[in-house]
Amino acid sequence: MSRTKLNLFFIMIKSIKIAVVALSAAAMMSSCALTLPVNATSNAIGSKVGTAKATGYLGVLFFDQDASIKKAAKSAGISKVSTVDIKESNFLGLIVTYETIVTGE
Repeated sequence: MSRTKLNLFFIMIKSIKIAVVALSAAAMMSSCALTLPVNATSNAIGSKVGTAKATGYLGVLFFDQDASIKKAAKSAGISKVSTVDIKESNFLGLIVTYETIVTGE
Protein backbone atom coordinates (compact mmCIF):
# COMPACT_ATOMS: atom_id res chain seq x y z
CA MET A 1 0.00 0.00 0.00
CA SER A 2 1.18 3.46 -0.73
CA ARG A 3 1.84 5.89 2.09
CA THR A 4 -1.11 8.13 1.09
CA LYS A 5 -3.58 5.25 1.14
CA LEU A 6 -2.23 4.10 4.49
CA ASN A 7 -2.66 7.59 5.98
CA LEU A 8 -6.25 7.76 4.67
CA PHE A 9 -6.94 4.33 6.18
CA PHE A 10 -5.74 5.45 9.62
CA ILE A 11 -7.75 8.67 9.41
CA MET A 12 -10.86 6.66 8.55
CA ILE A 13 -10.28 4.27 11.49
CA LYS A 14 -9.83 7.24 13.85
CA SER A 15 -13.08 8.81 12.57
CA ILE A 16 -14.95 5.55 13.16
CA LYS A 17 -13.57 5.33 16.72
CA ILE A 18 -14.69 8.90 17.45
CA ALA A 19 -18.18 8.17 16.08
CA VAL A 20 -18.50 5.00 18.18
CA VAL A 21 -17.43 6.85 21.34
CA ALA A 22 -19.85 9.72 20.64
CA LEU A 23 -22.79 7.36 20.01
CA SER A 24 -21.95 5.36 23.14
CA ALA A 25 -21.86 8.52 25.24
CA ALA A 26 -25.21 9.67 23.82
CA ALA A 27 -26.79 6.29 24.58
CA MET A 28 -25.46 6.31 28.13
CA MET A 29 -26.88 9.78 28.81
CA SER A 30 -30.32 8.98 27.44
CA SER A 31 -33.24 7.99 29.58
CA CYS A 32 -36.88 7.14 29.18
CA ALA A 33 -39.90 8.31 31.18
CA LEU A 34 -43.45 7.05 30.81
CA THR A 35 -46.60 8.09 32.67
CA LEU A 36 -49.52 5.65 32.64
CA PRO A 37 -53.02 5.93 34.11
CA VAL A 38 -53.72 3.21 36.66
CA ASN A 39 -57.13 3.94 38.10
CA ALA A 40 -59.97 6.47 38.08
CA THR A 41 -62.98 6.70 40.32
CA SER A 42 -66.33 8.44 40.03
CA ASN A 43 -65.15 11.10 42.49
CA ALA A 44 -64.75 14.61 41.10
CA ILE A 45 -61.19 15.55 40.18
CA GLY A 46 -59.91 17.53 43.11
CA SER A 47 -57.36 20.26 43.47
CA LYS A 48 -54.96 18.23 45.62
CA VAL A 49 -52.11 16.24 44.11
CA GLY A 50 -49.98 13.85 46.13
CA THR A 51 -46.90 11.92 45.09
CA ALA A 52 -44.81 9.07 46.42
CA LYS A 53 -41.53 8.00 44.86
CA ALA A 54 -39.24 4.96 44.99
CA THR A 55 -35.86 4.73 43.26
CA GLY A 56 -34.26 1.37 42.58
CA TYR A 57 -30.83 0.38 41.43
CA LEU A 58 -30.28 -2.44 38.94
CA GLY A 59 -34.08 -2.73 38.82
CA VAL A 60 -34.36 -4.68 42.09
CA LEU A 61 -32.58 -2.84 44.93
CA PHE A 62 -35.12 -0.38 46.39
CA PHE A 63 -33.89 -0.13 50.00
CA ASP A 64 -37.24 0.09 51.83
CA GLN A 65 -38.86 2.85 49.75
CA ASP A 66 -42.62 3.31 49.40
CA ALA A 67 -44.39 4.49 46.24
CA SER A 68 -47.85 3.31 47.29
CA ILE A 69 -51.17 4.99 46.56
CA LYS A 70 -51.79 5.26 50.31
CA LYS A 71 -48.55 7.19 50.90
CA ALA A 72 -49.18 9.50 47.91
CA ALA A 73 -52.71 10.28 49.10
CA LYS A 74 -51.53 10.85 52.66
CA SER A 75 -48.77 13.25 51.52
CA ALA A 76 -51.39 15.65 50.14
CA GLY A 77 -54.13 14.99 52.68
CA ILE A 78 -56.40 13.30 50.12
CA SER A 79 -59.31 11.30 51.54
CA LYS A 80 -61.28 10.84 48.28
CA VAL A 81 -59.06 9.62 45.45
CA SER A 82 -60.03 10.65 41.90
CA THR A 83 -57.20 9.40 39.70
CA VAL A 84 -54.01 7.43 40.08
CA ASP A 85 -51.10 7.61 37.63
CA ILE A 86 -47.72 5.90 37.72
CA LYS A 87 -44.64 7.53 36.21
CA GLU A 88 -41.70 5.26 35.48
CA SER A 89 -38.28 6.65 34.64
CA ASN A 90 -35.50 4.38 33.48
CA PHE A 91 -31.83 5.14 32.94
CA LEU A 92 -30.33 2.20 31.02
CA GLY A 93 -31.96 -0.23 33.44
CA LEU A 94 -29.47 0.82 36.10
CA ILE A 95 -31.58 3.41 37.90
CA VAL A 96 -35.36 2.95 37.84
CA THR A 97 -37.74 5.42 39.50
CA TYR A 98 -41.43 4.80 40.12
CA GLU A 99 -43.60 7.76 41.10
CA THR A 100 -47.25 7.39 42.07
CA ILE A 101 -49.36 10.49 41.40
CA VAL A 102 -52.76 10.73 43.11
CA THR A 103 -55.37 13.48 42.63
CA GLY A 104 -58.49 14.07 44.68
CA GLU A 105 -59.99 15.91 47.64
